[in-house]
Amino acid sequence: MKSSPKTHPLPADKRQRKLISQGSIYAWPMGIWFLIFFVAPLVIIFVYSFLKKGVHGGVEPIFTLKSYQKLVDPQYGLIVLRTLKMTIISTIITILVSLPSAYAMARSKRQTLLLFLIIIPFWTNSLIRIFAWMSILNNDGVLNQFLMKFHIIKDYVQFLYNQKVVILVSVYMYIPYAILPIFTAIDRFDFSLLEAARDLGATKFQSILFVLIPGIKSGIISALIFTFIPIFGAYTVPLLVGGKDSYMLGNIIVDQVQKTRNWPLAAAFSMIITIISVAGIIWITKSNEKDKKLNKKNTKEDNYTAEGAQK
Repeated sequence: MKSSPKTHPLPADKRQRKLISQGSIYAWPMGIWFLIFFVAPLVIIFVYSFLKKGVHGGVEPIFTLKSYQKLVDPQYGLIVLRTLKMTIISTIITILVSLPSAYAMARSKRQTLLLFLIIIPFWTNSLIRIFAWMSILNNDGVLNQFLMKFHIIKDYVQFLYNQKVVILVSVYMYIPYAILPIFTAIDRFDFSLLEAARDLGATKFQSILFVLIPGIKSGIISALIFTFIPIFGAYTVPLLVGGKDSYMLGNIIVDQVQKTRNWPLAAAFSMIITIISVAGIIWITKSNEKDKKLNKKNTKEDNYTAEGAQK
């Protein structure tokens, strides 16, 4: 009777190389998709931003910096500053509302239900949600009807078409993007540290400010980026609920492409949003790496302390 040939297991380094090669094969489709739909458009936008505007639209293959020089033009510089102001205010309000909301969710026994309620808006088209706010704030909308019914106001109040409404709707639109990362960070936080801080004499406010907030810093940074970037490049919110004083960077880009057909200028403004987005992603990555190194260092110190105590 013939014995079956013995199979010898591959060495560890060969197994690792085999797994890496298999992973590379599986990553090819995603890599191709990334190159075609992300890298290639970015390269085209970058190149267009340095070209001359065509006479009848499009671009001419002539290198120029005129598009970037217009960024400091008072006409456009004012809009950029206004966009920054409204974005910063919206982001700050979003974070301030998200922190207690995420904390309450993390400490609640009904986390699943609350998460479900936060995620529900993602199932509805953003335009429908904006139109819902318009129906509430319109001259003959729900809010005006309510205030007039209880004789709080005598005539209709114009709530729409100003910067305050743009900020309000922006906060509503992007608050789920802030709550979820903060909730995840709080849910993983060791609350015994707060108790230790209270035992050492810190007040409840001090323990939250100096222990909890630094402990969930990565979640807060993620929330900042996830809200700041989309609000900074928003188009539909200022278009539908904003007025002349609410014209933002996203509106400039669309107008330059559709109305004036100044593609190089639209590309230059798009590059501003892209640079800010990439800078935000790098900030998140560096912050997370720093936190991981700090956690590893603290873990090693705890292990050394435990070993010393055992000896």
